[in-house]
Amino acid sequence: MVIDAINQNEEKGNGFMVPIGVSARHVHLTQEHVETLFGSGYQLTKKKDLMGGQFASNETVTIIGLKLRAIENVRVLGPVRSATQVEVSATDAIKLGMNVPVRMSGDIAGSAPIAIVGPKGAIYLKEGCIVAMRHIHMSPADAQAAGVKNGDIVSVKADNERGTIFNQVAIRVDDSFTLEMHIDTDEANAAKIATGNTVTIIK
Repeated sequence: MVIDAINQNEEKGNGFMVPIGVSARHVHLTQEHVETLFGSGYQLTKKKDLMGGQFASNETVTIIGLKLRAIENVRVLGPVRSATQVEVSATDAIKLGMNVPVRMSGDIAGSAPIAIVGPKGAIYLKEGCIVAMRHIHMSPADAQAAGVKNGDIVSVKADNERGTIFNQVAIRVDDSFTLEMHIDTDEANAAKIATGNTVTIIK
């Protein structure tokens, strides 16, 4: 009976469904860098609310890699942060001519350098460009229901014609989070998944 109970607990997350949110390339800025790029005293303006108090702003920038290859119209997300960070896909990194590490958001130490250009100025980051590690946002109640905790690494399955299994999916738990798995455009296109589709935690 004890073994059965342990097995049931270990398999609790199996079959737990999670909606997908496809995350395109974007930038997080400090207030100092907002003002460098857009002008003294400038404040980001809200375009669309996102989870956890974040929002997509109306502001966009151009990002430039070390080989002077550029990607224009990259969305800035708010509110401002304590460190500036650029999140791109692996395909974006190839276009920029850069070797960009896969990291959790916020883990930018030793990451790739990049330049950001706005209408009023430009900044150069010695580090700060990452490919975001795929992850699932959850509230504590969702985490309990799924049998997982903050920092766990799980696998999920997309039950469509591509039948893709994503390994190395990080669990992130916070009271402000709405249940959603974030993948980038490369991952979504390869698995033929769109925002609003669902995947299932399998372990």
